[in-house]
Amino acid sequence: MKAAVIESVGKAVVAEVPDPTPGPREVVVEVAACGLCGTDLHILQGEFAPTLPIVPGHEFAGEVVGVGTQVTEVTVGDRVAVDPSLYCHECRFCRNGQNNMCESWAAIGVTTAGGAAQYAVAPVANCVRLPEHVRTADAALIEPLSCAVRGYDVLRTRLGAHVLIYGSGTMGLMMLELAKKTGAAGVDVVDVNPARLEAARTLGVSASAANADELDRPQGWDLVIDATGNAAAIQDGLGRVAKAGTFLQFGVADYAARVTIDPYRIYNQEITITGSMAVLHSYERAAELFANGVLDPDVFISDRVPLDQYPQALEQFASGVGRKILVVP
Repeated sequence: MKAAVIESVGKAVVAEVPDPTPGPREVVVEVAACGLCGTDLHILQGEFAPTLPIVPGHEFAGEVVGVGTQVTEVTVGDRVAVDPSLYCHECRFCRNGQNNMCESWAAIGVTTAGGAAQYAVAPVANCVRLPEHVRTADAALIEPLSCAVRGYDVLRTRLGAHVLIYGSGTMGLMMLELAKKTGAAGVDVVDVNPARLEAARTLGVSASAANADELDRPQGWDLVIDATGNAAAIQDGLGRVAKAGTFLQFGVADYAARVTIDPYRIYNQEITITGSMAVLHSYERAAELFANGVLDPDVFISDRVPLDQYPQALEQFASGVGRKILVVP
């Protein structure tokens, strides 16, 4: 079969690889679409994936075309979205329900072959059937949405909060939609990319700007979310949190990124700084929210690119052009 392969640091190609074979409790999915994510760029940079080469792609959906000998939950022909998370279920974090902190954490498309291919293998337990009205290719958005849902689980936000989001790429826009749905009094967005900022305005923001200094809220925001992973944005956002407010590190920063904090201010103003890592008991809920129309796929998906153009799609994504880019085998 044809698949994208990150062969080595900085090198992605499209190549022929062996067709996957399911284990007893696994299924083979014919991929309808696979989303590109910042994690894929980190893998290309030599981060996250423990070994290269790897077939990337952890955001995907498709049709079941093969099942293992012990699979009864789905049948050939079912359309599914796939949760890429792979946990050991044995370490102390898994036993405490903190599976995303698993000491043997793994993921389809990160540690094992993923969905940037014609076919992908997944545990049947990770497959969520799609209702008839959901387009299979659009369902690649469920995985990033499940990360956003996890972010809001961490926040336990109150009604009437004033929210500031750094970044209006896919994840920033998803956090915007969830902020609106969870009763925010106002949601402001900052981004240096005019095209992406326009997408945020399309979805409806209280205010938007290229710099938070342009926004009229001198007392700060109850909730500040970084969805960029950019050190300068993170540093600026930390200074925008209101008294008793919360800063969420949601964007994936480079390993080497560093910012400074003011410990006295954190103490004196009771500021909370927290993070959200990937998916945790949120994929099925995201699938249901998606089926109920929490996102408009036509707004979020900017490009559908043939698998043959995977390296070029990565370059486009890295340049900040577009929103969610889907690779279509």
